[in-house]
Amino acid sequence: MKMLYKLLGGFVLVIGFVAIAAILCALPTMLLWNWLMPDIFHLDTITFWQALGLNFLCGILFKSSVSSSKDK
Repeated sequence: MKMLYKLLGGFVLVIGFVAIAAILCALPTMLLWNWLMPDIFHLDTITFWQALGLNFLCGILFKSSVSSSKDK
């Protein structure tokens, strides 16, 4: 039973860290977008969830796929 509580506690801790990381990434994106884009390009403001999705999309599109193996 203790092992189950440890596993569940670890799972909750990881979910918490992921949530905090998502907030720390999406909040600056939202604030910068809403500060700059409407004035410069006449675009609409975005919500927190849209900023989170934008960060996720940019992570997919601009992810580096460089391998660490060296060619001889």
